[in-house]
Amino acid sequence: MTERPQDQERTHVNAAAHAGEDPVLLSTEGRTGRITLNRPRALNSLTHAMVLRMTEALTGWEEGVGDVTQVLLTGAGERGLCAGGDIRAIHDDAKAGGTASADFWRDEYRLNARIARTPLTYVAFMDGIVMGGGVGVSAHGGVRIVTERSRVAMPETGIGFVPDVGGTYLLSRAPGELGTHLALTGTAVGAADAVLCGLADHFVPSGRLPELAADLAGHDVHDVLPRYAQPLPPGHLAGRRAWIDHCYAADTVEEIVDRLLTHGDPAAKEAAETVLDRSPTALKVTLAALRRARALDTLEQVLVQEYRVSCHSLSAPDLVEGIRAQVIDKDRTPRWTPATLDAVTDAEVARHFAPLGGRFGELDLDLGPGPDLGPGQR
Repeated sequence: MTERPQDQERTHVNAAAHAGEDPVLLSTEGRTGRITLNRPRALNSLTHAMVLRMTEALTGWEEGVGDVTQVLLTGAGERGLCAGGDIRAIHDDAKAGGTASADFWRDEYRLNARIARTPLTYVAFMDGIVMGGGVGVSAHGGVRIVTERSRVAMPETGIGFVPDVGGTYLLSRAPGELGTHLALTGTAVGAADAVLCGLADHFVPSGRLPELAADLAGHDVHDVLPRYAQPLPPGHLAGRRAWIDHCYAADTVEEIVDRLLTHGDPAAKEAAETVLDRSPTALKVTLAALRRARALDTLEQVLVQEYRVSCHSLSAPDLVEGIRAQVIDKDRTPRWTPATLDAVTDAEVARHFAPLGGRFGELDLDLGPGPDLGPGQR
């Protein structure tokens, strides 16, 4: 029996995923360069080698290899595009006082900026789980497609970390205070809310992605996408804007929590309880990072800020403890230091934004001034 195009596509990706091949699969189909993140058992989490491989591929295609005019990013397996960076490796490096994480972030953030800058049409299938670093390699692209299975999140505060990979750039530009809500709680959103918050552009049912991918081999995405895109399913955040915009507009995390607890809406109280479960230090640094990001003009400037924050987080206790509790021991009971919001000093927050030096080699991340990103560019 002849396979349909979508069945052929699934067979190709699934066979590759289980053949012990490279963690990044590259192919050229017509004028489309295909990148498949190929660590399905690890939910396609990113390693340093994968970041360098993606950068190498983009460089070659931008320089004219294969006459590629558009790029398609997908993830192997059925669970998601990418769950983020390899946080076990970050845990071990931070615990040992190493610099491997800083080296990884330097190249990862450069890749994030390159995706936003590339002259190629960059298409990302944000199907299934797309979190942390997965957002970084997809949401800065020009055509970002979500499905009914999409769960998009920047969940860093739950492991004692701060949204990075350009996440504070994207979330600081979401309507009202939606980005603040997502950053502090780490809430995962579906297709409609991802589009509302500026993290995605189009909705395509997951079952039609293989057929769309096959069409991209011979056609520009803008020519064929209208045949696949469908109206968004219902979301949740639009109907919660009143309490979200009011509560998260407060100047401090403490006041945000107080407003959430006293608002009266059960969803607001639930959000407060989620926030109070996160790292107090990460919450305060995240709020400061978002507010600072709003005042910065370009993604590149925000990535430089995020690199400082990420590197300084390596020397704080909560990152190691958060990953231990959530991923390694899985007891889900992190012991944050300090344990309460009022114990986190202004000086500790400010420390995360100080220029780098010493053990991190480069004084700061160097991305150049970058373009002045306008509507439709990230």
